[in-house]
Amino acid sequence: MNLHLFATFSVVLAVVSAHTEHDHGLQMPLDYVKYPYQAAYFPGDNEVTADSVFSGITTFAKLPWVHCLGKDKDASFDIAFIGAPFDTGTSYRPGARFGPAGIRAGSRRLTLYGGYNVPLEVNPFHSGLKIVDCGDIPVTPYDNKFAIEQIEKGHKALLHRQTASALGNDSVTGKPLVPISTDGKPHPRIITLGGDHTIVLPLLRSINSAYGAISVIHFDSHLDTWKPQVFGGAPTEQAAINHGTYFYWASQEGLIQNGSSIANLHGAIRTTLSGPADYANDDASGFQRIEAREIDTIGTDGIIKKIRQTVGDKPVYLSIDIDSIDPAFAPATGTPETGGWSTRELRTILRGLDGLYIVSADIVEVAPAYDTNAELTTMAAADVLFEVMSVMAKTPLGKVAD
Repeated sequence: MNLHLFATFSVVLAVVSAHTEHDHGLQMPLDYVKYPYQAAYFPGDNEVTADSVFSGITTFAKLPWVHCLGKDKDASFDIAFIGAPFDTGTSYRPGARFGPAGIRAGSRRLTLYGGYNVPLEVNPFHSGLKIVDCGDIPVTPYDNKFAIEQIEKGHKALLHRQTASALGNDSVTGKPLVPISTDGKPHPRIITLGGDHTIVLPLLRSINSAYGAISVIHFDSHLDTWKPQVFGGAPTEQAAINHGTYFYWASQEGLIQNGSSIANLHGAIRTTLSGPADYANDDASGFQRIEAREIDTIGTDGIIKKIRQTVGDKPVYLSIDIDSIDPAFAPATGTPETGGWSTRELRTILRGLDGLYIVSADIVEVAPAYDTNAELTTMAAADVLFEVMSVMAKTPLGKVAD
């Protein structure tokens, strides 16, 4: 009896298996999708959107994850996102070491409805550029000096990687473009997710290796050019380098072009000072300033005009402190200052940089532990970088040879 049942079961199983193979093999419809929930993360014009935004690992804007500092150390790209989880140079609230992870989480919905940037009329994900997320630079939390060296080496390794796309020809004259770097080579753009603002010193050291002294657009509510003897008192050589002094050191090392850098512009300075001497030191470090309150008189157009007049057509590095946005819109930061700009105003100003030669960029001081349950700050940071990426996608880092 048991043998009879086993034989019957075997026959039924064989029939079912054959039927299944027959249906899914010989009679598979042409439009059949075996795994229907593998969504297209970067839909194009009039394609399916709002699908499977929660699936997969959390990279920035669902970009491909490439082990750029590991097994994929020879991979080429045009724009790379890299995290620098460092926050032991902050003076008030720590927590920005979790900034890279938070910003990536806040970016999940960037391509939910497609990645087309309406005001800038570009979809950076369909611009022909290879854009990737390289994960994070390994950064020690125990030794600031060593961590700063790690950040510089990690960034430099990516900056000197081969680009995936050629510069091509000028859109107006049709003549071939040549790199704007001082070493005459094309370099990919690196967008760094901080981390506190101390990381910009090693990033500028890296940038210097390809572009020499660079112009800087710095969005912040603070100067960050303070003398170490003023900001923190510099009890040790390493303590002298922190998130309030890194631009002082960058100026001392010749990493920035004095007179051609705009400091604290979009961030709109609104910090208190030790006194007028802080502004004198800021002048000596090569920066110009636009106060937060100036937006009430000259508006976003006036601020954009000042930026473009100062930077001109020089290569420029863009550094964005999330505290440039008012804490009503972005509360999760290390040193919040009230009276700042709205997210909309900052994004408008960023779009006004269209056409500038932004060689690389960062966003810093995002400390997710202080955010709201709605993730206001991390979403704002991700949206700000979407504007930066869109501007980059429109302007290649090349000029027509003289």
